[in-house]
Amino acid sequence: MDADFLKGIQRWRRGAPPSMQASIFDGEGLMSEETIKESVIAGSWYSDQPDVLKDDVEGYLVRAKTADLGGELIGLIVPHAGYAYSGGVAAYAYRMLQDRPFARVLILAPSHRAHFRGSSMYPLGGYRTPLGVVSLDREIVEAFRGRPSLIGYHPEAESGEHSLEIQLPFLQVLSRDFLLTPIVMGDQSLDYCRRLAEAIAEICTDKGVLLIASSDLSHFHPYGEARRMDEVVMARVAEYDVEGLANALRKGECEACGGGPMLAAMLAARAMGANKSKVLHYANSGDVTGDERSVVGYMAAALYANPSKAGGAFVRGSGKAGIDLGLTGEEKETLRSIALAAIRCKCLGEAMPVLPLMSPRLEERRGAFVCLHKGRDLRGCIGMIEGLKPLHETVKEMAVQAAFGDPRFSALARDELDEIDIEISVLTPLERIDDPSQIAIGKHGLYIRKKRSSGLLLPQVATEQGWDRIQFLEWTCHKAGLPRKAWTDADAEIYVFSADIF
Repeated sequence: MDADFLKGIQRWRRGAPPSMQASIFDGEGLMSEETIKESVIAGSWYSDQPDVLKDDVEGYLVRAKTADLGGELIGLIVPHAGYAYSGGVAAYAYRMLQDRPFARVLILAPSHRAHFRGSSMYPLGGYRTPLGVVSLDREIVEAFRGRPSLIGYHPEAESGEHSLEIQLPFLQVLSRDFLLTPIVMGDQSLDYCRRLAEAIAEICTDKGVLLIASSDLSHFHPYGEARRMDEVVMARVAEYDVEGLANALRKGECEACGGGPMLAAMLAARAMGANKSKVLHYANSGDVTGDERSVVGYMAAALYANPSKAGGAFVRGSGKAGIDLGLTGEEKETLRSIALAAIRCKCLGEAMPVLPLMSPRLEERRGAFVCLHKGRDLRGCIGMIEGLKPLHETVKEMAVQAAFGDPRFSALARDELDEIDIEISVLTPLERIDDPSQIAIGKHGLYIRKKRSSGLLLPQVATEQGWDRIQFLEWTCHKAGLPRKAWTDADAEIYVFSADIF
């Protein structure tokens, strides 16, 4: 057990009843058997009668409308007021689970009363509501406990806090035996949200975990003003604009007590494959009580992966990043056919077929990258930065290298040929810059060189990961094997380029 968690448990022990201390801790002060955290909100924020609570939740779900996402649900944003006020809005989010129950759920919730660094995770057992006990997801909880700089155990975070527990009855009704990873955030800064999101993605990707961000919106403004502020949040969420939401919250253009959980969930969900978001419903307390003098806003939203498909394969490079270099649809299809033929022939030991006459654009000397994906996973990516050969030859050679020469992956196998999606990025020449503010996310890729180390990231990487300029620079340095702040060094050379991505 790491030191931070042990200190937290010891603080909890000092405030626990003697009978409970004896049953929880052994002679060395370590936990010897699990304990259950009793609800602090049953009977106030929702009913403490199991039958009544279950009927209330089911009633909210029946009245909520179902939205067709057309993709894989990865996260939800849900309000956390008492059910009489926000239960009807929360139901629009939880309705998404009726046909897609999750066995594992990670909840990001804000701490309203206690202030502490990082986040707190209750490690002692489970959470009890009137509907029963919710067990902790031991595998994921233990993984987070190995990152004490991000998450510790702060007992004060659990005292009277409602934002996490309020979510549990909906989940119990819809996903009866789910396992819980509870995170109560004391630090809601954007920098911390980024670091936490990175850890969430690393730990939870491919484990079937649903992310939930718990947040209300504006607090105690007149109805019209509240609606105006809340529309700023909804617009940023609908556009999946993490940086825009963070800036609007920082400037006071909008409010969200769970702004940090929303930012962290959006960033983590994006790293786990989400590329779309949808606002499912909005209301405020004035819509419930009729009192519009001072209201609180509530929003339900979904974060999901909704890629366009062709032949069952994910299609990337849909024009959201890069620029148009004037290649026609026929020319792009020719390059894709060349890449696919080169890979198949190499894999099967066949001769490359005779290619049709090339258009003048495909004879231009341009750099290009070929990236292979299998489902949402990268399967190989190799490129040539400079235009040393005709474009069609560069694409052919880089396709073979991506499939069989990327040292990060094993060589492509025959049974994978029909499962691969090919993405081609045709590059513009490198342009050295001195001012990082010239970097345009979505348009520019980065190439950083310092002494003998260099690294390159394509334009689409920043948009897919939701990075801002600083993060893009830091991750390019990381790609080069340099310290993340190396881009600020006097001898670091920063280049931008763009690409036509298809």
